[in-house]
Amino acid sequence: MRPRTLDEFVGQQHLLAPGMALRSAIETGSVGSIILWGPPGSGKTSLALLIAQFTDRAFEPFSAVTEGVPRVREIVRDAEDRLATMGRGTILFVDEIHRLNSAQQDAFLPHVERGTITLIGATTENPSFEIIGALLSRSRVFVLRQLAEEDITSLVRAAITDRERGLGRLELQVDDDAVALLAREADGDARRALTALEAAAQHVGERGHVTGAVAREALQLRFARHDKAGEEHFNLLSAYHKSLRGSDPQGALYWMARLLDGGEDPMTIFRRAIAMAAEDVGLADPRALQLAVAARDAYHMLGPPEGYLPLAEMTIYLATAPKSNSAKRALGAALDAARESPGEPVPLHIRNAPTALMKELGYGQGYQYAHDAPEAYTPQEYLPERLRGSMFYEPGPFGFERDIARRLAWWSELKDKLERPS
Repeated sequence: MRPRTLDEFVGQQHLLAPGMALRSAIETGSVGSIILWGPPGSGKTSLALLIAQFTDRAFEPFSAVTEGVPRVREIVRDAEDRLATMGRGTILFVDEIHRLNSAQQDAFLPHVERGTITLIGATTENPSFEIIGALLSRSRVFVLRQLAEEDITSLVRAAITDRERGLGRLELQVDDDAVALLAREADGDARRALTALEAAAQHVGERGHVTGAVAREALQLRFARHDKAGEEHFNLLSAYHKSLRGSDPQGALYWMARLLDGGEDPMTIFRRAIAMAAEDVGLADPRALQLAVAARDAYHMLGPPEGYLPLAEMTIYLATAPKSNSAKRALGAALDAARESPGEPVPLHIRNAPTALMKELGYGQGYQYAHDAPEAYTPQEYLPERLRGSMFYEPGPFGFERDIARRLAWWSELKDKLERPS
C-alpha cells in the first residue's frame, strides 16, 4: 500500500501540500540530502522511495542496525560507476540513522559533499541529539508528524478495497467500528494499522466478516510509545513536571500513568517529583518535599503494584499544592552574588573565635546571641559590608510563605524599633 504518487501519500500536508517547499523540490527533481524525522509508521521510507522515483535516481537502502562501513564503500563504488556511465544519481537511504556512531556517520561526509550520493536519513530520534553536526549542516531536516486517525482511516479503507496492492480480492466485510478501532489504536502508526488489518483478514478468511472484536484480537497488546532513553522519554517527563507545576492533577496523573505503562522506572518519576517539590512548590508548602520523599520510601517498602498508590497520592498532592519558586530564585541570586564577590571577608562579629589570639583580634566581638532577647531576635548584620541590604529571598503570596512574610515583617519592625534612637 505504499503510495505511488504524492497525491496518494497520506498525511504530512505541512510538507507535501501543493506549493510546499519539499513537494516543489520533489516535483522539480532538486532534492538534496535530507533527514526525515518522525514517529514510526509516519511515512519516512515511503517518502524516500517517492523522492527516488520523482528524481529518477537509484535507491540504495542501508540499515544502520545490520550493515556497516564496508557496505557504504560498496554503495559508493556502484554510485560512482552509475554516475560515470549513465549520468544517474543515487539515493542512499539510511533507516534508523541515529543508530550509527560518529565514525560511521563521518564515512558519508565526503561522498555527500562530492555529490556522489544523495543521503536520505530516517530517524525517530531528535537529529540535533543523534546526528553529527557536520552531517546536519549538509542536510535539511523535515519533521513528519504522527498520522491523525482520519489519515489512518482512509488508508485502512483503501487497503480493504484495493484489489491490486491491498485486500480487495478477499471481498471482506469490515465493520465501521473495526476500522475506527484500527485507526484509533494504531497510535498514528500506519504500519501497525495495516499489519493488524492483514492479521484480521487472515483470521476470517476470504469473504469474511471483520468485527470490532476481531480487530481488537488482531491488534493484541497496544504498547505505549516510550523509549526510556531518547527524546520521547524526556518529553513525557517534561509533560509530567509541567502538569504538576501547572496545578493540573488530571494531566499529571495521565503522564505518570503513560510513563509507568511504557516501562519507566518509578524512581525516575520520583526523582523528577522531588525536584519539582523543591523547585515549584517550595516554601509555599514545605510538607510537599517531605511527602514526596516519604512516597518514594513507601514505594521502596511496598514495591509494585501497591507502591503505585503513594506515587499517585504524591502526584495529586504536588499538583494541588500552592506554588512558589522563591527558593529557586533565592538560590540563583545568592549564587550570583557569591560569584561576583568571592573575596568578601566575614564580618568580625560573626567570625569563629576558638583561640585567645582570635579574640584579641576582635573575632566574635560584639556578637549578640539571639536567644538572650525576649523575641529570640536581635538586629545585627550578617552579610559582608558590600552586600548589606541585598534581598535574595522574597516570600511568595501563597500558602506557608504568607506566614514567613508576616514573620519577616515583624522582625523588620523590631529592627527599626531597636535601632531607632529613644
